[in-house]
Amino acid sequence: MSVTAPELETVSVDLGARSYDILVGHGALAELGPRLLPMLKQKRVFVLTDEHVEAAHRARVEAVLEASGIRSSWLALTPGEKTKSFTNLEAILDWLLEGGADRSDILVALGGGVIGDIAGLSASLMKRGMGFVQVPTTLLAQVDSSVGGKTAVNSARGKNLIGAFYQPRLVIADTELLATLPARELRAGYAEIVKYGLIKDPAFFDWLEANGARVLALEADAITYAVAVSCRAKAAIVAEDETEKGVRALLNLGHTFGHALEAANNYRPDLLHGEAVAIGMALAFRYGAAEGITPAEDAARVKRMLESSGLQAAIPGRQGGAYTAAELVRLMQQDKKASGGKVPLILARGIGQAYIHPDADLAAVEKFLRSETLEG
Repeated sequence: MSVTAPELETVSVDLGARSYDILVGHGALAELGPRLLPMLKQKRVFVLTDEHVEAAHRARVEAVLEASGIRSSWLALTPGEKTKSFTNLEAILDWLLEGGADRSDILVALGGGVIGDIAGLSASLMKRGMGFVQVPTTLLAQVDSSVGGKTAVNSARGKNLIGAFYQPRLVIADTELLATLPARELRAGYAEIVKYGLIKDPAFFDWLEANGARVLALEADAITYAVAVSCRAKAAIVAEDETEKGVRALLNLGHTFGHALEAANNYRPDLLHGEAVAIGMALAFRYGAAEGITPAEDAARVKRMLESSGLQAAIPGRQGGAYTAAELVRLMQQDKKASGGKVPLILARGIGQAYIHPDADLAAVEKFLRSETLEG
């Protein structure tokens, strides 16, 4: 029996004159050309991608663009977190300038979070701002980095420390593109979906406990629903607090711990961003439990959910491993959200009850992490 794919979901990010739509669902890519046409003075776009995504999706994207009479120039970078560098930022800008790009052109980011982040920053800098469109090809990018306008490159001193808030003109989240992803990449993206349930939607967390396997199997109705709910949750927070002066910080649940793990690991591919966030969320709930803030049963439930999805919920290689409590705390203090020597943490009074803890007791955090790294 054939199964009809669900209709596309449209999620609006309400930012006044800079509002934009997120199209979610199987086959959403077909809308790219028609949606681009009203934005273009010339029927051309610049497409930034990476070599893996280019091999998997270029022919299909070119066909969609050509069907609307749109020409495309392409630049494919080496995949990986280290691609978010000053060197590549300069190379992208040189490519755009050499191609005669101007502020009326559109840069299309076709790829995961790395491509989306560096493309957005490049667009913000190009002649003080050209338009860009996100076509995320990973689950993590579809539910997180492609929405909300955070753009950045990394520094030797930390992740995403050089960046700007710069919103896309459109996001196309075609869930059919996810079929080319390895299972590990899907699980890494799924961690960000879980995050939205943990922040303020306990009913969604309940739904994921019952349907997570269907989401990870990319069943059309389940994956479309999970991505749309996640995008809708993020869109609402971004509309309320675009530049992260308040409630948007809740989206960093698990990220302060997770970014420290990534930095300590030198951004090597054996720990993906979503995997680090999953560990970070579990740590945030367990730290909350240790401090008497979070019910212990909720911390255990989060751990159980993540592990049942194939994600880690503890610091890898703990005893005698690469991660030490002192080093992780040092890296947390370098996080871009730290200010005036204070490190905010996103903690939770329970599942769906996240809040901003503005000034973490770093001595207590280090003591907790020593127990997590089994340092004693």
